[in-house]
Amino acid sequence: MKIPRPDSFALWGVLRYTNVMPPVIHLGIAVSAVRPPFTYAALDADRRVVALARGSLADAYAYAAGQNAAWVAISAPSRPSADYMSRAEVRAQFTPPPPAGRHLGLRVAEYELQRRGLEVTQTPPHPQDSPVWVRRGFALYQNLEQAGYQPYPAAEAARQWLETHTESVFAALLGRLPLPAHTLEGRLQRQLALFEQRLPVADPMDFFEEITRHRLLQGVLPLNLIHSAAELSALAAALVAWMAAQAPERMVRFGVPAEGEIVLPASDFFHTPPGPAQPALALFQTADAGPE
Repeated sequence: MKIPRPDSFALWGVLRYTNVMPPVIHLGIAVSAVRPPFTYAALDADRRVVALARGSLADAYAYAAGQNAAWVAISAPSRPSADYMSRAEVRAQFTPPPPAGRHLGLRVAEYELQRRGLEVTQTPPHPQDSPVWVRRGFALYQNLEQAGYQPYPAAEAARQWLETHTESVFAALLGRLPLPAHTLEGRLQRQLALFEQRLPVADPMDFFEEITRHRLLQGVLPLNLIHSAAELSALAAALVAWMAAQAPERMVRFGVPAEGEIVLPASDFFHTPPGPAQPALALFQTADAGPE
């Protein structure tokens, strides 16, 4: 399955010198520890995939910087921990409160996801102590802000970035914890979840129609029908960017702005266990900003 990948920004050069308003691009970026470390996918307003590629920090940044109007969702921590989870008044807002002496190193958003059974990476207070892929994410956020991107939600801003967590995105879409991301069954499940959201990916059920006894015995499987785990994460992040821009009432935010909020699709999955009693710290709130 081949998806077109634009090789230049010639169209944007034309638009900049006319009165035509450029289309909004909804860009999802998955950051990993492997090389190339950045996988990005872009959707237009009709959820058509207009780009799907892997590359370096410079590649991902160049694509984002080349857009006049874009919402960028990145599956990587946006800010270091500010030690909110070590504060008694913050811990007291959870029902039930976290066990004494535990989860102190997590960001509030990370704890919210972890207590629902999702696997998260602890983001330390000092960036230099973070894993390499987290530091790569920090560099991308910094570059985007230097290019004029503003943190979501920013009313009237044509270019915004937001943090998401793609394992949690799939949990929201499925209503349950997803199967392991790098297994074949996990990839099939994730692609089906995106297909059900009307993204133009191949129906993963076609995978089974292509399997015969002979092919299975020979180890010949139609893997070309199924995206890689990294591509599925990037597509899920792009879907979050699209939803945040087009349907903000369907989004929720976990965490506190000082150490980064995680933006996700609203789902019954997140209502178990119940959220904290006080919403003042935005531990669980509806995202209420977006274009008209």
